[in-house]
Amino acid sequence: MVDKRHGSPYDRGAADSYYRRDFSPHYYLGDTYRSEVITLVAMTGKELEEYAQGYKDNEAAGNFKEWE
Repeated sequence: MVDKRHGSPYDRGAADSYYRRDFSPHYYLGDTYRSEVITLVAMTGKELEEYAQGYKDNEAAGNFKEWE
């Protein structure tokens, strides 16, 4: 089961894709930008896979921010 809560690895991967940011694995222990960030060097294999899945899922959906 993939954790899709706000701030999770999956959520951050999807958000990075949505905003057209580079693939940069990370996540937050709690609320995004309001809790400790966990970066690639401290991520488990499962967390890295979930980040990648979020990124890939959003890329496949083609759901991107439209900048005006």
